[in-house]
Amino acid sequence: MSNFFQGVFDSTTTSLQLGDFFLCLGVSLAIGIFLALIYTVKNEYSQSFILTLALIPAVVCVVIMMVNGNIGAGIAVAGAFSLVRFRSAPGSAKEICAIFLAMGVGLMTGMGYLGYAAVFAAVLGGALLLFNVLQIGSSKKPLLNKTLHITIPETLEYEGVFDDLMGSYTSKAQLVNVKTTNMGSLYKLTYDVTLKEFGKEKQFLDQLRCRNGNLEVSISKKDQPFGSEL
Repeated sequence: MSNFFQGVFDSTTTSLQLGDFFLCLGVSLAIGIFLALIYTVKNEYSQSFILTLALIPAVVCVVIMMVNGNIGAGIAVAGAFSLVRFRSAPGSAKEICAIFLAMGVGLMTGMGYLGYAAVFAAVLGGALLLFNVLQIGSSKKPLLNKTLHITIPETLEYEGVFDDLMGSYTSKAQLVNVKTTNMGSLYKLTYDVTLKEFGKEKQFLDQLRCRNGNLEVSISKKDQPFGSEL
């Protein structure tokens, strides 16, 4: 059992051996695929994200093995990872957590601690699966938070014109943006709203269309702030 948690490179003082390299790479890839499969359970995901989650441990593992003991190379790699971060599209808190989990596995396998990496992935992956299956911390309230766009003619005074409808169909409504369009002949209003109940969106939109002269009205899912799904 003690050998299982012993580092691959603990007894190696020479250069990286080919067998050790493929062993660490294979374990990293296997754990990455395991984490990717865990993430597909009751989560929204894209094919590119699952592929990324599966390959990140192997990529980080190879990088760590190559820069092991070289401080200058390690700093350069840290800068490269920073560039990748700032060129990436922002993700949800859960996606960022999964990425950090995969990177943690890659760091551990890259340092040769394959046993610890396997236990770490099993425990954290099991915890993620448990939270997803039991839906711990889930709430329907975020589904009621919407972004509402209303187009009105320039002759319509928008201050207070929809207050009664907002009071009937929403528990909270805030005008967050106003801009002109169509050469200034139309206004586009953007509201952050929280609907009172499900199944009333069509009635709400029909009432708004009657009020704004049947111009364009749209309602969409509101982007959740970082950490709101945790």
